[in-house]
Amino acid sequence: MEAIVSLCKRRGFVFPSSEIYGGINGFFDYGPLGAELKKNIRDCWWSDLVRRRDDVVGLESSIIMHPKVWEASGHVAGFTDPLVDCKVSKQRFRADQLFFAPVVVDDQIVGYVSLLETASTAADLQAAAESFKRKKAIQGKLAPVQPRDMTEAKPEEIALIPSPATGEAGSLTPPRAFNMMFQTYVGALRDESAVSYLRPETAQGMFADFKNVVDTGRVKLPFGIAQIGKSFRNEITPRNFIFRSREFEQMEMEYFIHEDADWAQCHREWINWCKDWLKSIGLPDSHLSEYDHPKEKLAFYSKGTTDIMFRYPFGVQELWGIAARGNYDLSQHAQHSGKPLEIFDEVTKKKFTPHVIEPAVGVDRIFLALICAAYAEEDVPDDKGNVEKRTVLRFSPRIAPVKVAVLPLIKNKPELVARAQEIYRRLKRKYAVFYDEGGAIGRRYRRQDEIGTPWCVTIDFETIERDGSFTLRERDSMQQRRITEAELFTLLDEQVY
Repeated sequence: MEAIVSLCKRRGFVFPSSEIYGGINGFFDYGPLGAELKKNIRDCWWSDLVRRRDDVVGLESSIIMHPKVWEASGHVAGFTDPLVDCKVSKQRFRADQLFFAPVVVDDQIVGYVSLLETASTAADLQAAAESFKRKKAIQGKLAPVQPRDMTEAKPEEIALIPSPATGEAGSLTPPRAFNMMFQTYVGALRDESAVSYLRPETAQGMFADFKNVVDTGRVKLPFGIAQIGKSFRNEITPRNFIFRSREFEQMEMEYFIHEDADWAQCHREWINWCKDWLKSIGLPDSHLSEYDHPKEKLAFYSKGTTDIMFRYPFGVQELWGIAARGNYDLSQHAQHSGKPLEIFDEVTKKKFTPHVIEPAVGVDRIFLALICAAYAEEDVPDDKGNVEKRTVLRFSPRIAPVKVAVLPLIKNKPELVARAQEIYRRLKRKYAVFYDEGGAIGRRYRRQDEIGTPWCVTIDFETIERDGSFTLRERDSMQQRRITEAELFTLLDEQVY
């Protein structure tokens, strides 16, 4: 992760927000290449899900909605995370991410160890227990640790569990509820009547606008409403770079089905669609897996939830959640607003409230997954045969922030530069293209490798002296071949769709 974070800053993918003022935890800015990569992710998702399907329409709802929306959805009363405070360091931790274990020697508890969740929590707690035993010079056989998170801590244990901030016991508070919605005020007055919230998810806008879409969109069941937009959650412990932040972007879709439809089959179809889409933008199947939420942990209205997991450098984590939510959301909004949110069934001549399948994914998490999967370091020979290290991002051409780099072989030959700029201008009408004439050609290739550009076009003397073809250099294989301008545009049309 250190190498990836460094690359993101060095090459203009991601910057800490407000960095000149020391930054602000949980917020990030996307630089020139990062903005292009995010846009490509959004565009691919929108094209594949909305434009290329006949059963999904788009929506863009407002970030600040009527506060009763969040009462109806349950966010005002229940959108909470369990919070633990350290009274000494004043740090806060999510209780479900703070793990502890008793240190058991010869069947006796001799102390406790704790740490924030890692990619190898159990192993790290075991190492902490062994260190505790050595430092205390305790003799006997150490039992394997049994990790638990702080939501499972008994009242008598809390005073004995050390804070991960200080290493000392006695400073942690019992877990308490912490609402994660950002509160604001609408209008001139700052009283209870003006309280509103920055949305913590985009989904509720699609439920609130359900009737408007049905009345105007000429849709028939089954159909989906898709939306891309910013959401805000006051996370207690933002971490793992952009994986968990306080301002993030979501791509969500609510797929409405008949109340008698086979929801399990529909759920499975959307899980498959989501996995196939992730692979279509370059995520390897070997890094993807599925996690089915156990029934005892599902919300009372949920029929089933499956997460598509991705193997990040910091562990296997949720990437995309696909939930079967029944008719709970529409029913809640109908009840709280007094407006029916039903559909008329032409077959049975009855009205009913549709059920919904919800695939929801964060753009930022896909962004991070793509960079993690694409990042590679390898030893390659340079122009003189010496071995050097190459850093490369093997992005799919679909989402690469720059599709082609145009490079005149040398910059002091006006004929080469003129031809290179001519090709650059033509390509730029349709694709994101980079023009670079500074430095040795090998160094320019390396710069493009590091930002994930799939192809480099080199304008050389053969281009202007012979048939007008130029050298195409491929990023992954580093192989070069002659290609015409027409062949280049055909290649791009096939690969960047």
